[in-house]
Amino acid sequence: MKKGLVVVVVLGILAVLAAMQGVGIYNGLVRKDVAVSERWGQVQNVLQRRADLIPNLVQSVKGYAAHEKEIFENVANARAKLAGARTPEEAMKANAEVTSALSRLLVVVENYPQLKADQTFARLMDELAGAENRIAVERMRYNEAIQAYNTGVRTFPSSVVAKLTGFAAKPFFEADAKAQDAPKVDFGK
Repeated sequence: MKKGLVVVVVLGILAVLAAMQGVGIYNGLVRKDVAVSERWGQVQNVLQRRADLIPNLVQSVKGYAAHEKEIFENVANARAKLAGARTPEEAMKANAEVTSALSRLLVVVENYPQLKADQTFARLMDELAGAENRIAVERMRYNEAIQAYNTGVRTFPSSVVAKLTGFAAKPFFEADAKAQDAPKVDFGK
């Protein structure tokens, strides 16, 4: 009888330890998930900062390049898509469109040397460059948080807890394939 009781007690202790380990793993996954959300919030913050700069930049350029209407419309449409994005995936796609539209806008600027000398435009370009740097930093931090989270979700034994509790891998913030193509500057127009 004593031997059976010892076995039951040992099994009970092992079950409690396993449950405590599972709770610890679950809490770790929750912390990593919250870190990902916090980092995504910061990405959205810097994307919004850039989106707020865009109308001022467009208005500044419009005065010099009134006939480039299509480019201004593309920038405005891309900005609207970014503002309306509901998921990280939608925001990533919309961000790629904003980047592409801004690249085309900057190519137009190259054709207007007097615009580049304008102080308001120069200040806006500095602000935009700062915003782009902040976006790059926050995307990197977001991807670092995603890497830690995804590693936690995919490694054993936390992968077992993740599957049981509904945690799944999340996508990294990746550059659009077009981002590798440099904008073409043509002074012949």
